[in-house]
Amino acid sequence: MRKGHPVSLRSRGGGLLMPSQIVMLAGEPEYRSHLTMRPIASLMERELGARVRYHTPSSIPDEPDFAESSFGDLSDLEDAELLIIYTRFRRLPDDEMKALESFLERGGAVVGLRTSTHAFRFAPEEPWADWNLGFGRDVLGSPWISHHGHDSSTEVTLRADAPVEFVRGLPDQFHVRSWLYHTELQPWCRPILDGAPVDPQCPPTPGPVAWYGEPDNRRRFYTSLGHAEDLQQEPVRRLLCNAVGWAVGIS
Repeated sequence: MRKGHPVSLRSRGGGLLMPSQIVMLAGEPEYRSHLTMRPIASLMERELGARVRYHTPSSIPDEPDFAESSFGDLSDLEDAELLIIYTRFRRLPDDEMKALESFLERGGAVVGLRTSTHAFRFAPEEPWADWNLGFGRDVLGSPWISHHGHDSSTEVTLRADAPVEFVRGLPDQFHVRSWLYHTELQPWCRPILDGAPVDPQCPPTPGPVAWYGEPDNRRRFYTSLGHAEDLQQEPVRRLLCNAVGWAVGIS
């Protein structure tokens, strides 16, 4: 089994505080998150002094077979403060799903990107099948529904009432390559960024592209941004740093 390795062992701010323990699961074929999230992991350690353990799956493809893959030994979730997840249609071994379940049950914080609303794809008869829709809906705040077409893009606008800790350093408006997702937010979700589709391939439905919440005092953040080009943009990188800082309690 392949164990995730720490990107950095630095203490937060170089002081005596222990670094925040973060586990990152990244891997899907559409946006190549197993590659594009590595620089984001390094950004977290530079900006926040976090210790990031980075896991990628043993196999990247998902459709059409949805074969089982593995992120390796996830025992590092036992002492992690935060899970950052950017996966799609994973079928993981039972021990890895139990590690994720235990992390969530003890109240660990979660930051999800783009396809993590449909992070899992188990067969209906499998014991973890409820996670196919339930993880996006119950943990991240919206199930996967559909989008505005691969040839479209999105104009992003900050909400006037967005807490400054999330939007510090962001422009009021910016454009991203990712196409806008349709959403059905849970009551606990608090949107901070809105998206309007550009050149949509279906009737346009503007909607949120980032939100946060604390259901049962458990910190959650999700953004549907995450195209490879998005992750190279300063506003998106800053948004993720801000969100992770909030999730682990670093101002």
